[in-house]
Amino acid sequence: MKVLVIQQRYGIGDMVIFSPYIQAISHKLKTPVTLLAKKSSRAKDLFAYDECIEEIINLDKTLDKFSGFLKLAKVIDEKKFDKIFIFNGSLRYRVLSNYIGINSIYQYPLFTSRDVIFQTAKIFTENIFGDIISSEPKLKINNDDIEKMIEKYSLSKTNKNIILGISASGPSKRWGISNFIQLAKKLKSVYKCKFYLAGGEEDKSIINEFISSDLKECSFSLANLDIKEIMPIIKSSDLYVGNDTGFMHISAGLGLNCVGIFFDSPAYSYSGYTKNIEAVIPEGQTLHSTTHNTRGRDKISFNEVFEKVKKNIN
Repeated sequence: MKVLVIQQRYGIGDMVIFSPYIQAISHKLKTPVTLLAKKSSRAKDLFAYDECIEEIINLDKTLDKFSGFLKLAKVIDEKKFDKIFIFNGSLRYRVLSNYIGINSIYQYPLFTSRDVIFQTAKIFTENIFGDIISSEPKLKINNDDIEKMIEKYSLSKTNKNIILGISASGPSKRWGISNFIQLAKKLKSVYKCKFYLAGGEEDKSIINEFISSDLKECSFSLANLDIKEIMPIIKSSDLYVGNDTGFMHISAGLGLNCVGIFFDSPAYSYSGYTKNIEAVIPEGQTLHSTTHNTRGRDKISFNEVFEKVKKNIN
């Protein structure tokens, strides 16, 4: 049996959230699946050691939109899939599946939008298989890679190794770097710490600002590493604290306790799926009311962040 799963959202966090349901499809059907996904989701890194996924088809610009319809149809048709699972309500993928002639098509109700993404995925998959499926992500990783990274980057078990999620998809979603510097200094006064700065090339300026403070000797930038290299470092760490980023969701998927700071993204959708993320939200808001355009950065309590870090690191 050949099975295709389509998950076309852009984000790393999105892919982590969908991972339990992709794995469940493979387990229930007793066969690895092919995944159609955006390159930006980093599916190839996230699932590098996952036996549930045998192939990842990159949904690049040449296959996307209306102009790529026939090209995508050709790519999929050549692989002769028996079943297709579509984690969206797009008419395009319904028409595509019918056009190719795939016998078994499972898809969200057409035009599904503004949903709580983990709940919709959970209900969709449970209704197909008739079983309860946990929303907890469990990313697979190679133990040899963990040992190599521990040795290469001298991850000491006597330290509190903390992932600082300083990056974000936009300025309105980013807790200021001065807050992270203040937090790191306060944690350093309580624990022996090493801080791993989770960000990319576009975050070099704020990474340099952090390192230029008197925290240089206890900090390390992850900006020059790829996701596959970063995952073993995360797995070997004690805690994630930071913005709602892909690094937070990877950390949760690797079993790390996470303190996620939400003030301009859907807090419940992106924390409610796992016990590993404890959300900090703006004063006066709730998990459900904190969403896009909340713009509540100035109402995040520094003391609440610090206390939740202490609670989750011990």
